[in-house]
Amino acid sequence: MTSPFGRYRNAEAASTHLPPPSYLLASLKADCLNKPFAQRCHDLATVIEEFPAKELHAIFPWLVENIFGSLDGVILGWNLRCLQGRTNPTEYNIALEFLDPGGPMMKLVYKLQAEEYRYDFPVSYLPGPVKVSIQERILPECSLYHNKVQFPSSGGLGLNLVLNPFEYCMFYFAISLITQRNIPLTCHVSTSNSAYFVLVGRYLKWFLPTEGSVLPPPSSDPGGVPSPAPRSPAVPFTSYGMHPTSLLKRHVAHQPSVNADPASQEIWRSETLLQIFVEMWLHHYSLDMYQKMQSPHIKELFKPTEEHVLVIRLLVKHLHAFSNSLKPEPVSPSAHSHTASPLAEFKRIVMPRFVQQKLYVFLQHCFGHWPLDASFRAVLEMWLSYLQPWRYAPEKPVLSAESQPRSVSEKWAPFIQENLLMYTKLFVGFLNRALRTDLVSPKNALMVFRVAKVFAQPNLAEMIQKGEQLFLETDLVVPPRQHRLFVSPSFGGSFLSSRTPAITDISFKVKSHVYSLEGQDFQYKQMFGPEVRNLVLRLAQLIGQAQQTAKSISDHSIEATASQSFFSWLRFGPSDLNGSYTGNDLDEIGQDSIKKTDEYLEKALEYLCQIFRLNEAQLNQLMLNWGAAQDENGKKQLPDCIESEDGLILTPLGRYQIINGLRRFPVEYQGDPELQPIRSYENTTLVRLLFQLSSAINRRFAGSLETLCTKEGFLGSFCRYHLCNPGLAEKARHSPLSKQNLGQIRQPRVSLRFLASYRTLLSLLLMYFIASWFCIGPVTCTFLLFIGYLFYAVLMTFFSEKRKPHQS
Repeated sequence: MTSPFGRYRNAEAASTHLPPPSYLLASLKADCLNKPFAQRCHDLATVIEEFPAKELHAIFPWLVENIFGSLDGVILGWNLRCLQGRTNPTEYNIALEFLDPGGPMMKLVYKLQAEEYRYDFPVSYLPGPVKVSIQERILPECSLYHNKVQFPSSGGLGLNLVLNPFEYCMFYFAISLITQRNIPLTCHVSTSNSAYFVLVGRYLKWFLPTEGSVLPPPSSDPGGVPSPAPRSPAVPFTSYGMHPTSLLKRHVAHQPSVNADPASQEIWRSETLLQIFVEMWLHHYSLDMYQKMQSPHIKELFKPTEEHVLVIRLLVKHLHAFSNSLKPEPVSPSAHSHTASPLAEFKRIVMPRFVQQKLYVFLQHCFGHWPLDASFRAVLEMWLSYLQPWRYAPEKPVLSAESQPRSVSEKWAPFIQENLLMYTKLFVGFLNRALRTDLVSPKNALMVFRVAKVFAQPNLAEMIQKGEQLFLETDLVVPPRQHRLFVSPSFGGSFLSSRTPAITDISFKVKSHVYSLEGQDFQYKQMFGPEVRNLVLRLAQLIGQAQQTAKSISDHSIEATASQSFFSWLRFGPSDLNGSYTGNDLDEIGQDSIKKTDEYLEKALEYLCQIFRLNEAQLNQLMLNWGAAQDENGKKQLPDCIESEDGLILTPLGRYQIINGLRRFPVEYQGDPELQPIRSYENTTLVRLLFQLSSAINRRFAGSLETLCTKEGFLGSFCRYHLCNPGLAEKARHSPLSKQNLGQIRQPRVSLRFLASYRTLLSLLLMYFIASWFCIGPVTCTFLLFIGYLFYAVLMTFFSEKRKPHQS
């Protein structure tokens, strides 16, 4: 049978009026509707292999959009974010094979690259700061956009970037993570197992290798892939300032000859890929926008997702491994004359020049605007991954017999000093978040534990403190902020040749880092200063309170379980409908997680004490000062209040205690038990019928019930035990409940709601069933149950009267 591409060649020979590329494109579009995914990919690989670049040029933009989706998010393409091996193994493997760095798609890219084809990418879909900058005809600092902006002849509408095939493909791949972030997932998807996540990892390993060099692109041309030539019209641009010459410009952009250095080619692809990833994923907030976003009245323009953050973390981890794979230069006289290879130089500056500034602003935004829920864990782990480059160093730690954490080596001191704000200001940001979260929740407790554990690594706090001391040196004048990038750590050597020594040079670098990110007028808040120390003490106090709360919940749960005894199943009295604590997710997870929460908080408090050198006496005094002492019964004290005719009224001190979380009233239902919502373990119809019956009895015999309960002696006690609820009234006395409602609760009345409980009904049926085994009829069984309960009620009445004199 003739293939569609054979028919295409026949049609090409028979029909000269139809342009061949248009027919090929129409044929491929028809195949998308009629053929299965595997067959389409196989046919595409055949087309890429057999057809010349001239004909492939016309289908390339359609193919890229068909795979990665449209820029407006309407077309999903292959939906790589939801494509997983466990659900669609065949399509998953075929897609990865086709889009692999050595697969058919990249072969197509290199084929078109050799012919110097260019494609337009709309500026309107670029991240906000870049789009605004280009529309205002200000050249962005990133060299990725240089010589690529194309203005239409009519004016300022329809701005485009003119990209080569490699850039065009990677732009679409990277931005698909952003354009499709608001599309709801039809099923539960594990981000780390999606085809998109796997492809990001493969591209990073291929173009930013930790071992060896980047493999050259397959090409029949001996000179390799030509460099992209500038094709933008001469338009007056205003630069942001003195920006160091990019490696792209230095090695590739001005080498039109075919005998280009292969190392230059690998640097061009490596730098381009990294710049595209950083620009599309991180550059959504400029420094100026970041300063404006500090105001709570500014509306958030871009909201990153958890999936977005996880992909950035993958990028950060790989860049650490890539940078750490740089071999140390030999210290010898001949080494000074040796010029480092482009790849080695790229590894040296990849983090400070390309990632640091944009990642810092991105993290600052997330710390200030991310919801106070467990999804912040993704942001937290990405931040902690950046703070620990030693975790991704090639040398493995030597395992000792003792299970003590490994000390952070002094060789990482320059990294810590040149990223001081990443450690200090973001730590303060995390403290402010932690003080507003419910630390009784296991997920929130885990996040506090993770941060405390990382910062408690031996020697890390000392190196951070040393970096702060270098910044606070006052004998150095730093140039103003408008040239913020010329003080980049990527410059080697000191600008202060007349000054001494290494300390001054290091101090200059630290100040340059801080002022380049925050501005010359930035008021630095010391991580080990008194203000932050007070925040840590507040967090320690909250941790102590959370531990007490978790313990009380655990004890209450154990008591509730133990109370489900044989007699509690048979007791004919009102059920305790306030037995569950609904303040957090502990009851849903279980006792094991409660214990885990306590362990997390205990270890976190221990680590904080190590970092900030807190002692037990300080913590104990803190707990007393903040009103966390317990009363004689081991329960948290109530807020300060006074009794009035309308119940408890908060004093100014009591309001202060509640606002600051020092004390609180027990949150539980304290109204009429008969009017509580129908529970899942109750029969709806029976609850309503029995309520009507009870109400009728209480209205008819209200006076008689009151008289019986006011009598002295055993009969009065017996009636009070069944018709009154002293426990509920006692709880209401310790709450801001009006005396009118309290009086209604204290009135004696009949309550038959317990008979609507499935537990009660099941117990009665079980008793009748067991009695039938012993040939005991229903009437006799009912009489025996009545006698048994009467005996039980007499004993409970006697013991309740005995305990009453000891109650206050």
